[in-house]
Amino acid sequence: MLAPATPLTLADVAAMGEGAFVAALGELFEHSPWVAEGAWSRRPFASLDALHEAMMDTVRGTSPAQQIAFLCMHPELAGKEAQAGTMTGHSTFEQHGAGLNALSHEEFLELKRLNAAYRARHGFPFIIAVLGHSKLQIFDALRVRSGRTSAQEVAAALEQIGVITRRRLNALFGATTSPPSTKAKP
Repeated sequence: MLAPATPLTLADVAAMGEGAFVAALGELFEHSPWVAEGAWSRRPFASLDALHEAMMDTVRGTSPAQQIAFLCMHPELAGKEAQAGTMTGHSTFEQHGAGLNALSHEEFLELKRLNAAYRARHGFPFIIAVLGHSKLQIFDALRVRSGRTSAQEVAAALEQIGVITRRRLNALFGATTSPPSTKAKP
């Protein structure tokens, strides 16, 4: 995971001004430094759990339209951002870790088709915490979740973002505890 040379501490975070806080934590949520901005005023944090919850509360506290816009900031799995090399460092690491950079031609075409069908149905990209999943599990989850309601999928995507960002936060702080389960719920 993309971890700093010297891990952050909660004391570091408590001492930061808003700009430093956003600079340190703003990349945890894909292209959305506003999440860190929204959580900054809740310092000091008693734990990493409290810090992460403050950030997730910021996301959950937005309107449904803002949540959809937030979800749309996330890259498709092995999508055009991956092909162009324009994903964030976090997403690149995670998708490579799941083997999505080494798809066969047939797998790539199938994933492209599934991504397009999911986005057409729900209006945002399929989001899953890919680390800890095999390609087969990711494809299966995408097929199953494509058939759900968009409201169910917004909730599932936000849950998965919680898993992803907690893993990223743990890495930033050098924490060794595991985030909640990343197993996709069919």
